[in-house]
Amino acid sequence: MSESWLPSLTTPDPEAGFTLAVKLSRMAVKLTQPDGTLREKLRPDYEADAGALIATSGVVATHFATIAAANQYWVEET
Repeated sequence: MSESWLPSLTTPDPEAGFTLAVKLSRMAVKLTQPDGTLREKLRPDYEADAGALIATSGVVATHFATIAAANQYWVEET
């Protein structure tokens, strides 16, 4: 069995959490449209579309909120 691409939502800090949120979003696109050639063909349709880019930011924000919660918002107890 191959190693999981998502072994955990735990990250050391918020920046790494945001990077993971972007990866989750990209993987969702890749898994829903596995044909790389078709993804490249479709990219011009949305890469300059402000509405599509704003929607992408919303998806990343949702993933980031999930990751932040999984990391207990990276708050250290004092």
